[in-house]
Amino acid sequence: MRTNLRLYIFLTALLFAACKKEDDNVFKQSPDERINQVLNTYSTALTGAEYGWKALVYPSAFSTVPFSFYFKFDTANRVKMYSDWDSSTLINARESSYRLKALQQPCLLFDTYSYIHILCDPDASINNGYYGGGLLSDFEFILDGMSSDGDTIKLTGRQHATRAVLVKATSKEAQDYYDRKRNWDFLYSSRFLTYFKKLHTGKGDYDIYINESFKSVKIVNANVKFSAGYYLTPNGVAFDKAFTDAGESIYGFDNVVWSEDSQLMTLQVNGRAATITSDKKPYIVDSTAGTRWYNTAVNAANYYIAPNGIHVDGQDDYYNFSSVPGFSYLFFFPNYGKSGYEFTGIMENSYYGPALKRKMSAGGITTFTYGGTFGNIPDYATTPITDIVTKFTESTGFYIVQTSDYNTYDMVNVKDARSWISWQLY
Repeated sequence: MRTNLRLYIFLTALLFAACKKEDDNVFKQSPDERINQVLNTYSTALTGAEYGWKALVYPSAFSTVPFSFYFKFDTANRVKMYSDWDSSTLINARESSYRLKALQQPCLLFDTYSYIHILCDPDASINNGYYGGGLLSDFEFILDGMSSDGDTIKLTGRQHATRAVLVKATSKEAQDYYDRKRNWDFLYSSRFLTYFKKLHTGKGDYDIYINESFKSVKIVNANVKFSAGYYLTPNGVAFDKAFTDAGESIYGFDNVVWSEDSQLMTLQVNGRAATITSDKKPYIVDSTAGTRWYNTAVNAANYYIAPNGIHVDGQDDYYNFSSVPGFSYLFFFPNYGKSGYEFTGIMENSYYGPALKRKMSAGGITTFTYGGTFGNIPDYATTPITDIVTKFTESTGFYIVQTSDYNTYDMVNVKDARSWISWQLY
């Protein structure tokens, strides 16, 4: 018995000695030393990228909407950046301070206001997001990992879990930013006088819908229905996933050139000449979009707004609603107060406007008839309200087009597709 006890004690001592030796190897650095080593690795990667980093940021409020950035980090904790937020941020560099810091995980913090803060600015008038939250994006990111070759870094926002990825830029990509070579012509698609755009690639013909507010593109024909986020490139536009049809994959358009005089957009698809033209009718009419548009608001007990009023012949707010004192937006409230009527009109200090009856045909055309008014219409708004009634009650009716996954719809007149209203759920 004593012999067995001595053997047990001896083996236990050997086991603890082995564990201690292994622990000494594993924990020869303190936690602070280990995290600092990780931060130093990221710092070396960020500042050592000779031509900087391209980045895509997906705000949590609109998780399929990519915003493109370019970052050049220096060793003095300064970062120079560009963004495709608008034409100004695309060509004018903005400098900010940044920090790498351990906040339970290794983190990258942009700690002075810069282009990346636009996405999370709590003032919704800055980014068309939510008051108090913006686009629910971030400016503090967890460093989630780096590829083995050091060319890609993944990030996750600390507050809103914003997805972001950094990819090392090439010499030409960096120079394009510094030379202000960014192609803005793709966004001139909104200048077509006729609403429906048609893409001709040389291998296929498609309806193409471009939503600038939500940076999304839809490409549709009888065989395919594709949607993706897009971001601007030096020569045109890139999709954040490939469009595949007719035996090829399309990742975007190059050499995009808009001609307002010709009402034509020329471009290249995989090196091949292609065009975007416009028409008064799409190839494919979404016959259920009108029902989705209507029921979405009814089920949410909510209404749509159109801050730009009614677009006619290339002009937003054609009827000059913004001249009405206190004008905020045009609105559309289906089955208002369960009255059986749709309430549409002008929001200023109060709501007022016509009561309409909606009808939808089997072919997907929505029409309206006039049934009176809601609210007290002030004398100065008589003409705008008359214009609304005249437009809505066009006998040919309207196509309803869903323009994003975020409850945005366009209402396009059937007569000539030269007037439309862009609605977003309030």
